[in-house]
Amino acid sequence: MTETLPMSPTQAPATDPAPAAPVASPTVLRRTLRDSGYALTAFVIALPAFVLVVVTLALGVGLSVVVAGVAVVALATQVARAVAALERVRLRSLQGRTAPTPDYLRAEPGAGVVRRVLTPLRDPQSWLDVLWAVLGLATSVVASALALVWWLAALGGLSYWFWSQFIPYDPDDNVTVASLIGLGEGRGPERWLMLGIGVFAVLTLPLAVRLAAVVHASLATVLLSSRAELQGEVRRVADSRDAAHLAEADSLRRLERDLHDGPQQRLVRLTMDLGRARKQLADDPQRAGETIDEALRQARETVDELRSLSRGIAPPLLVDRGLAVALEEMLSRSPVPVEAVVEVPESLPPQVETAVYFVVSEALTNVAKHSAAATARVEVTTLAEEIQVRVADDGIGGAHPAKGHGLAGLQQRLVGVEGRLEVVSPEGGPTVLTAHVPYVGGR
Repeated sequence: MTETLPMSPTQAPATDPAPAAPVASPTVLRRTLRDSGYALTAFVIALPAFVLVVVTLALGVGLSVVVAGVAVVALATQVARAVAALERVRLRSLQGRTAPTPDYLRAEPGAGVVRRVLTPLRDPQSWLDVLWAVLGLATSVVASALALVWWLAALGGLSYWFWSQFIPYDPDDNVTVASLIGLGEGRGPERWLMLGIGVFAVLTLPLAVRLAAVVHASLATVLLSSRAELQGEVRRVADSRDAAHLAEADSLRRLERDLHDGPQQRLVRLTMDLGRARKQLADDPQRAGETIDEALRQARETVDELRSLSRGIAPPLLVDRGLAVALEEMLSRSPVPVEAVVEVPESLPPQVETAVYFVVSEALTNVAKHSAAATARVEVTTLAEEIQVRVADDGIGGAHPAKGHGLAGLQQRLVGVEGRLEVVSPEGGPTVLTAHVPYVGGR
C-alpha cells in the first residue's frame, strides 16, 4: 500500500471530477433574435397587464368599504399571478434563466370561501407579482424602445439607398442631415451617412438588445423568482438537518444493537464465569483458575470490541491527531490491499472530518464484504469548495444505494452535511464511489 499524506493546506483549483455535459451556448445570431423578441414584446405584454392589475386593484380599493371590494382586490392579485407566470415562461424560453416559481400560500383543504379568497392577500409573493405588473411597465418601455430604435436604425440605414429614391427631392431645398453636419449636399452624402449609421447599428445590435433584455429581465427575476430561490435554500437546509437527525438516530440504534449483541452478552457471561469461579475456589482451585483465565479472555475481547465500537462514534485518532492520521490507521487495517492518496489540510471543520472518515470506512467495509475485489484505491483530495473522496475497486460491481449495503445510510449521512454521493458500479465492475463534502478553505 502506498500513501501520500501531505499536510499542506494548499488547495487545487475548483474542478469537478465528473462534470455534467455543458449546455451549448446560443450563437450570437440566436441570442440577438431571442433578446430582440423578449425586449420588443415586453411593452406589448406589460401595458395590458398594467391596465388590468391597476384598474382591478383600484376598483377593489374603492369598494373596500363593502365585502365585494376585498374579493376584487384578491382578483387583482390573481391577475398579477397570471402575468407573473407568463413572464417566468418568457424568462426561461427567451432568456435561458431558471426562473423558478415560488410556493404560493394556499388555503387549507376544506377551508371556506372567505378563507380561500383572503389567503392570497396574506401571501408576500402575491404582492410582489402586483409590484411587477406596475414596475414592469417602466422597464418594458425602456427595453422595447431601445430594441426598436436599434432595429429601425439598422434596417433603415442599410436600406436607405433603396427607399430614399421614393422620397421627393427638391434641388433648390436640399437641406439634409449630411449637409447640416458638413458632409456635403445632395443624395450621395446622405446615403453614405445613413449607410454608416446602419452598419454601426448592425454591429452594436447584439449589445443593444442584450442591454434592453437585461434591464427588463433583471427586475423580473428579482421580483418573481428570488423568493423561490430563498424557499429552495430553506428547504435544502431543512432536508439537510432532517437527514443529519436521521443519520444520528440510525447510528444510535445500530450502536445500541451492537452493544446488546456484543459487549453486553460478553459481560453477562463474564459475570457468570466469575461467580462460578468463586464457588470453585474452595473445592477445586485448579478448575477455578481455568474459569478465571477464560473470564480474562472474555474481558480482553470485550475491551477490543468496545474499542471497535468507539471508532464508530468518534475515532480517537480522528479527534486527537486529525483526519490524515486516522485515515492512514484505518487503511492499514483494511483486509483488501489499498493504494491511497490523501491530500487534506491540517485543520478541517469537525463535521467535515467525521463525514470523510465514515465515507472511507463504509466504502472499504462494502468492498471487503460485497465486492470480491482484489485491490482498491482511495483518493481524498481538497478542492476549492469541497473535499472529494473517491473509492474504486476491481470487484464484481452491482452496488447501488437503493440495495442497501450501507450505501443508503452513507448517502443520508452526506446529505446531513450538504454533500452528495455518486456511485458508478456496472455489473461485472469496476465500482467507483465518489463523495463530495462541502468545505470552504480557511474556514
